[in-house]
Amino acid sequence: MELRRTNPACNCALLCGITLCLIFGINLTFAIELYAPAEVLVENGTTGILKCSFKSREVISSAATVTWSFCPAGSDAGSAVSIFYYTSANHYPGSVAQFKDRVKWAGDLNKKDASVHLIDAQFNDNGTYSCAVINPPDISGTAAQTQLKVVIKESLPQDNTAVIVVAVCGAVIGLIVISVVICLIIKRHQTTHEYEGCTSVESVSSHATRPGGKKPESSLKGSRCCSHSTPVQVGATGPVIYAQLDHSGTKNPNSFHKMEPVVYADIRKN
Repeated sequence: MELRRTNPACNCALLCGITLCLIFGINLTFAIELYAPAEVLVENGTTGILKCSFKSREVISSAATVTWSFCPAGSDAGSAVSIFYYTSANHYPGSVAQFKDRVKWAGDLNKKDASVHLIDAQFNDNGTYSCAVINPPDISGTAAQTQLKVVIKESLPQDNTAVIVVAVCGAVIGLIVISVVICLIIKRHQTTHEYEGCTSVESVSSHATRPGGKKPESSLKGSRCCSHSTPVQVGATGPVIYAQLDHSGTKNPNSFHKMEPVVYADIRKN
């Protein structure tokens, strides 16, 4: 009996088919990636938040679950106990009396958030908190762990936000004050350099009134600068003497004397 030779092309096709069957026949699962802060500080007697987020390659389904566990400080990992369980929008507290009615759901699975609140934190709550999430078919993954430390208020890090806000407001107010002061100084400096002219004798004598309540004629003319009455040689050196001419022509002390300032002499040193 003669054996038939096997075609190499058929063998290759058969091998590829078996490989594809093995690949698509196996239900592949991926591990969920979980993230949590390494350490959390909470003030004694206040509500703290235990944050936990995750990544899953599958759409979040109603079968997704979240489990929080607690291991007291100084204990080994084997002594961890479940304190919170969440699934299908329902949460279930653990059997540990220490955390009864003190762990509340604070996350959103649709946003891949599995955080919880710890109400009225106490010093005996110090320890390691583990967060585990299952989203079938993603059922494997390493739980994220957070070290909780309950401390007094003085031990908490100072929040610099208020200090920064106060500093910025103070700087703005300081700039405004400086701007106002500079404007006032500039305005005053300009005022002192304005030319006001000369005060004539007529303006001084305008306070006197003639009989009958009439104001003197010179008071209607206003103040005139002395330099406009008679030209003066500016280039000359030496003092200038001014005289006042009386044009009234009367010796009556009660009558008004019209006074006109003129230059009397220009004394120069020869």
